Amino acid sequence: MSFNKKLKTRLQNLQQQQLYRSRHLVETPQDVTLNIKGKELVNFCSNDYLGLANHPDVRQAFKKAVDDYGVGSGASQLVTGHQKPHHALEEELADFFGRDRALVFSTGYMANLGVVSALSERNDEIFEDKLNHASLIDAALLSRAELTRFAHKDSSALATRLVSSKANTKFVISDGVFSMDGDKADLQALINVTQKNNAVLMMDDAHGIGVLGKKGRGILDELDTEVSQADLPILVGTFGKAFGTFGAFVAGSNALIENLINFSRSYIYTTAMPAAVAEATRSSLKLIKQGAELREKLQQRIIQFRHGCDERGIPVAVAPEYGSHTAIQPLIVGAADKAIELSAALQQDSILISAIRPPTVPDNTSRLRITFSANHTAEHIDHLLSALSRQLC
Repeated sequence: MSFNKKLKTRLQNLQQQQLYRSRHLVETPQDVTLNIKGKELVNFCSNDYLGLANHPDVRQAFKKAVDDYGVGSGASQLVTGHQKPHHALEEELADFFGRDRALVFSTGYMANLGVVSALSERNDEIFEDKLNHASLIDAALLSRAELTRFAHKDSSALATRLVSSKANTKFVISDGVFSMDGDKADLQALINVTQKNNAVLMMDDAHGIGVLGKKGRGILDELDTEVSQADLPILVGTFGKAFGTFGAFVAGSNALIENLINFSRSYIYTTAMPAAVAEATRSSLKLIKQGAELREKLQQRIIQFRHGCDERGIPVAVAPEYGSHTAIQPLIVGAADKAIELSAALQQDSILISAIRPPTVPDNTSRLRITFSANHTAEHIDHLLSALSRQLC
């Protein structure tokens, strides 16, 4: 079989299994309504949880920084790419999260790859929740350490595995908010089990930061007591969700950040994010700090949706507790073809929700991953509930 034929066969197999992926060509800025193929759709599948991707303050900060610093960064941060906006952003992030230092990466995927590869060695062991994001799983698979996956949020199973491990260094890695189910990690349980077993805790709170907590610090604000740097030594977050921009960061001790600067290949060998993006992200961080009203609006829309589902008998997943303040609400339908059909039917009703299928989620758990923004209105939610009722009830 020729190479080209092999490629075509792989694609045909995906199509037969209803797993083929394609892209929407969006003709408008990111917001709660998008124009696709000339049709306006209400967007319920974006990670722009606070509606900052098209916020006027963020746009203005970006435009001004382009005038001041140009478009490209020119090199990696270790050559000539580390500019004043990058440095200021890192200092402001460290202060916001109560950490010694922060380090900016180009993407969340590269941050996770960079952290795990830089810190783990042979004879180490990495313990990961089975529902962790693909970037965390891939980071461990590409590392020199052994990977052990434990049942979702099962701290008892994790403890048993940690006790039996003979690894030199044991890392426990978890999402803060799980991206496909919307439920939260039990941070206190993870702190307890890692401290008892001399393990290092790393958490990727991509979907919690900006959304959770009175201060908007994500999973750090979920406990009644302050989560110290010793409790959670490695905190990862992204700017492409609630920040509405692009890139990622790692926050922790001075020793951690200096190790990443010197050993993280995805940091060392990557062109720095444009300074204008860093400056826009600084504007987003200010809005997140002041964003209690945005978080309250988001929470109101989530509560409205879950109450509406309960009243209409719409089988939204119960993984998040009732009234959950995460912005991710999964509607699990099972088979991939059913998820595709439901997504297409909703699009005819001017609603955009992508079908999520394996391998992103386990077999027979294909779903619509419904997400909310502070910019959604009560009317948007009513429209979604009515459309779902017509299709499912």
